[in-house]
Amino acid sequence: MITMETIKEIIATYQKYGWLFRRLLGPAGSSTSLKEIGSDVPFDEFEIAAAWFSRQPKDGMIAWEIRYLGDPPFALLESLDEHDPDFSSKRQAVEMRLRDAVKGKLDKR
Repeated sequence: MITMETIKEIIATYQKYGWLFRRLLGPAGSSTSLKEIGSDVPFDEFEIAAAWFSRQPKDGMIAWEIRYLGDPPFALLESLDEHDPDFSSKRQAVEMRLRDAVKGKLDKR
């Protein structure tokens, strides 16, 4: 995982461009260190560290982006409807895609 300072910079950059910091993911036991970010967003245990952001589009569904908090930088962008009864499972499916993509990139090193 990258440094806390770098994570704070990533969040600040997203916020500068109108994105809302919505959720934090990380390995078991990392919630304490990740909470140093100073945010009250929900934390979910997950195999890799990642952050969810959302931004209201001009029209249509909300854009959601999940950003891997490691090296190399990587993100996935999806249009998701928070009011959809399947929102949680769709969000988790994107999380799995990110995990698989990141692990694939790390395995090739």
